[in-house]
Amino acid sequence: MFVVDTQIHIWKEETPDRPWVPGARERIRLNGHREDPFSYEEALELMDEAGVNRALILPPSWEGDRIDYALEACEAHPDRFGIMARIPQNKPEEGKAMLKDFAQNPHVKGTRLTFHRPQDRNWMIDGTNDWYWPIAEDLRIPTMVHAPIWKRELGEIAAKHPELKIIIDHMGIMARCVDDAIGYWVSETADLHVHPNIYVKVSALPGYSTQPFPNNNIQKYVREMVDKMGPQRCFYGTDITRLLGHGITYTDTIEQFTKHWDFTAEELEWIMGRGISEVLNWPIEG
Repeated sequence: MFVVDTQIHIWKEETPDRPWVPGARERIRLNGHREDPFSYEEALELMDEAGVNRALILPPSWEGDRIDYALEACEAHPDRFGIMARIPQNKPEEGKAMLKDFAQNPHVKGTRLTFHRPQDRNWMIDGTNDWYWPIAEDLRIPTMVHAPIWKRELGEIAAKHPELKIIIDHMGIMARCVDDAIGYWVSETADLHVHPNIYVKVSALPGYSTQPFPNNNIQKYVREMVDKMGPQRCFYGTDITRLLGHGITYTDTIEQFTKHWDFTAEELEWIMGRGISEVLNWPIEG
């Protein structure tokens, strides 16, 4: 089975010439990520141990909008890494220029937008981000979106821009919701299945359960998502640096689907790697 992780962060240590954004370290702690740097060499070692063929690098918010380290990883291992790049969402002219560059860069598979932090939460509804959707559609740039509270708005954007592929992060769950509290968010996201250009990452799942691995209490919500969206539109992912400090291994995140939960071989083929590879037009070799 070909496995693609749709979300990892890699980063270097904060230094005077590589500063993090203000308040970043506190957000890392709040979100459960480890504070130590996570290099692409370490990521590769863990991927090899678990049998992960590829990973999509989402440059972390604490480093701002820079993607230089992600590009270094891709240039060193183009068959193993791709980038969902950050852009300055509130700077249209700069953002448009970057998107045009990204469209020509084979390492950049798409972008990732965030609307969940105090500074960017309203950018989807106050006009700040309106410039993005038409140019991303014109350039055919797949877009991951973390916007738990804006599902209706995402549906409207998807309907207005049918050629834009929108991939919703983490089943659309609000941060720090766990156990049955995720049900509302999952159903709200799953109801967007009526838009054929919306896809979903069934990602970072152990973090949404307080029960021991394999977190069987939330399997029904993942099943609901797959049943409504279809396995072709649901994508495995880890956000691995949120899990490593909680006793969850890379292999665990795969076996949660393949050994512990009730999915067919055909469903697993799509969920674990084929689906995202087709959406990003990144062919599976062999």
